Amino acid sequence: MKPFVQPSRRGRWVLIALAALFLAGVVASFALVESGWRPGATRNYGELVQPARPIADAAFQDLEGRPFLFSALKGKWSLVYFGSAECLTPCTGNLYKMRQIIVAQAKEAHRVQSVFVITNGAALEVLRYTLQEYPGTIALRGAPNAVRELAAQFTVPAGGALDGLDRIYVVDPLGNFMMSYPADADPRAMLKDLRQLLRASQIG
Repeated sequence: MKPFVQPSRRGRWVLIALAALFLAGVVASFALVESGWRPGATRNYGELVQPARPIADAAFQDLEGRPFLFSALKGKWSLVYFGSAECLTPCTGNLYKMRQIIVAQAKEAHRVQSVFVITNGAALEVLRYTLQEYPGTIALRGAPNAVRELAAQFTVPAGGALDGLDRIYVVDPLGNFMMSYPADADPRAMLKDLRQLLRASQIG
């Protein structure tokens, strides 16, 4: 057995310095977390729903009155918006965001769809005219109780989908509500989010 060798004074100082550096990193990390600091790169990302929330099926009609089940949206990523058929600002602004974000996916655009759930169908002719600018948007209308029951499933800490928040909701191809954006969300950050989702996802 080799005899025990007492560490040199220099070696002891090296060990002390390494330990001090390690402890300094731990203390700094703890202080940043406690202060509420988060990396700037995540500042504009959507608000995650954790855990993702399965959306129960509901019976609707499309804009032409044909039966349409909400579950028929499965298989693609869905950007969902709740709004009145009159669709004034910021409704048109959100439709524009959704359209541009989908178009910007280029060859992956077929994996994403834009969905407009009509909360008040008193101006369907106005909506038909408006949607000419947003081809491919799936407009759904239904009985008031069906709309309320669906909207209740999209409640987030900020409030419900019928509270005039003008949020955009993301539903994955399996039918799970998993992210949402406020009305003033940066479309560039939304675009980045969706690109990452499509790149990472093996579904839809």
